Formats: sequence, C-alpha cells, structure tokens
Amino acid sequence: LQLHHSGRYRCGGMVGSWLSQSAPVTVTVHGVPLSWVSLSVQPSGGQVALGDRLGLSCAVATGTGPLSFSWHRERSGAPLGTGPSLELLHHTGDKDSGRYHCRASDGDSVVESPTLNVTVL
Repeated sequence: LQLHHSGRYRCGGMVGSWLSQSAPVTVTVHGVPLSWVSLSVQPSGGQVALGDRLGLSCAVATGTGPLSFSWHRERSGAPLGTGPSLELLHHTGDKDSGRYHCRASDGDSVVESPTLNVTVL
C-alpha cells in the first residue's frame, strides 16, 4: 500500500441480471514512523589514518518517505551535508576527529542516529 491508496472502496457483482453492491468503507493508509536510525563508517571501527578518506552512511530501519538526512559533528553549527551518505572529500586531518551523527526526517518527525566517535590517527 501507498499513502495515495487511502479512499472509499466498495465491491459489487452480478448474479444473473441482479446487481448488488456493498456499503462503502473508508480505508486510511498511515505512514510508518521513523525508527532505528543507524550510522556506519568506512573504514570500519571509526579510526582513519591521517590523509585517508572517511565515508559515513546513515540508514533507517523503518519509515515511510520521502526521507531527508543531515550530517552533524559535535560542536559544529551548520550541517556537514545532506543525503544518506557523507564522504569527506578532502584528505582527513586532525580537525576531522570527533563525534558524528546523522538526522533522518520524514517531514513530521526527526530521529537521530547514535553518535559515532571518529579518530584521525
């Protein structure tokens, strides 16, 4: 089912020349709330060598969309990016160490992933 399938439905049929229809029923399709937002990192373990690339991915276990994502690091003001993944395109440096998390939103609610500690060695 999709959200646009909500509406009034009834069934009908013919037996010989006799037409019969049921009383209409209202069907309402509800969205599934967001839950279990997870965060993963490449390379695994959250440790990256100085100068290597860092990739983060955010996933939602349940929830109907459209979904939007934003990326955050502790004590940073503006989001680092949007979308279900974030790659630090520049080579990582000491300033990239910290605690990262993503936020997922379905337009009605916002759910944050657990925080992941990233260490640049």
